[in-house]
Amino acid sequence: MSGDTQAAEGLAYQKGLRKSVVAGSIGVLVHWFDWAVYAYMATTIAAIFFPEEDSTAGLLATFAVFAVSFLVRPIGAVIFGRLGDKLGRKHTLSLVILAMALSTLALGVLPTYGTIGMLAPILLIVTRIVQGLAAGGEFGSAAAFLGEFSPPKRRGFGCSWLEVGSLAGFLLASFVVFLLNQALTPDQVSAWGWRIPFLITVPLGFIGLYIRRKIEDTPEFSALQKMETVAEAPLREVFKRNPKQFLQTCGMETFMNVTFYVVLVYLLTYQETAVGIDPGRAALLSTLASALGLVIVPLAGLASDRFGRKPVLMIAAIALTVLSVPLFLLMGADYPWASFVSTFGLAFILAIILGTHAATVVELFPTRTRQTGLSIAYALTAALFAGTAPYILTWLIDTTGSTLSPGWFLAVVGVIGIVTVASLPETRGINLLHSDDIEEAPASPVAEAATPVECPSPSPVEPSSDR
Repeated sequence: MSGDTQAAEGLAYQKGLRKSVVAGSIGVLVHWFDWAVYAYMATTIAAIFFPEEDSTAGLLATFAVFAVSFLVRPIGAVIFGRLGDKLGRKHTLSLVILAMALSTLALGVLPTYGTIGMLAPILLIVTRIVQGLAAGGEFGSAAAFLGEFSPPKRRGFGCSWLEVGSLAGFLLASFVVFLLNQALTPDQVSAWGWRIPFLITVPLGFIGLYIRRKIEDTPEFSALQKMETVAEAPLREVFKRNPKQFLQTCGMETFMNVTFYVVLVYLLTYQETAVGIDPGRAALLSTLASALGLVIVPLAGLASDRFGRKPVLMIAAIALTVLSVPLFLLMGADYPWASFVSTFGLAFILAIILGTHAATVVELFPTRTRQTGLSIAYALTAALFAGTAPYILTWLIDTTGSTLSPGWFLAVVGVIGIVTVASLPETRGINLLHSDDIEEAPASPVAEAATPVECPSPSPVEPSSDR
């Protein structure tokens, strides 16, 4: 093969890889933009959909609707995870982003309580349920897709772009909310301005749908199809063959999800209601924290490719355990810089987790059940722990009177992270086609050429060569 031909193939591969990264991350951006807008505008939504409640009860009702959408995530995870492991990653990537775009459009045009009474909060719940079902399939689809398309030596970096997409969604959401607070009066925001961020999401969703329909499926899933070893019952297979990996993924996603929602979703409301920070300043802090994460997340992914997943994650888990309470204590201090330093400290720890967790859990599962296992573990922990975190923390502060409750809450989450990371094998660069993926394959050149590596393994696995 000539040098010109190799160069042309290399350029074509890089172009395809960039397209795959965009396809994998754009749906995450759309999803988290919508999710963050809802959380950032919780006080406004409480006033227009639950006006007969007092302020605390209305905020709790708004976060309860937030939690309901999480409770249906496991259902979406089962549906879309099974589809992804049977039909391919491409199909579920397209379905979930279409569901997100349509449900967000419906939310953006919903009549308020003042127009249709109790039907308004009921319709709000319906739209959030549809969004929750779609969200149940988004992480597993995107993580499996990005992990399987990334070169083994750069898989941490490749998977980190999933969370770059999520942070970009939060960054865009917090910036839009900041602009709303600057450009409109509170009455204008309550009357019609709150609809603007949700309606912005719709064209982004359809652009993402167009991109996702143009991509090819991943090399690993295509290999399963050629070997005729695509799982017939991936849900049953996860719990029969991969229970340890499933539990480890649950621990990892609890560690990530709860930290994520406390720092990037709940913190803005906390700073407004518990610390007394001006809404515009709180939105700006969230914007800057997301911007910091955009820089740190891919660097953490690169660090995990160089030094391993476990060392990077363990540093983050220990930091969260030790520093959470001091950072929340600092947040309430009467210094101009205190809120910036404390917010950035929490965001830095979160970014390290975000840059590493997706590649770690992708490498735990065989290709046959990867999307199902990831989707269910992620959705289940999000439903049980992350989605309820804003509600629980609001209740804890109101009951105990302690504004340090979120700090102690995160310290416990850090301990969960330490225990989980300690139980993990080092999977940096492992072959994503495991023995489970080919053991039932009929004798063929494709099956004989596959060289699976057991996962998890008791010792580090050397990275294989780039694709």
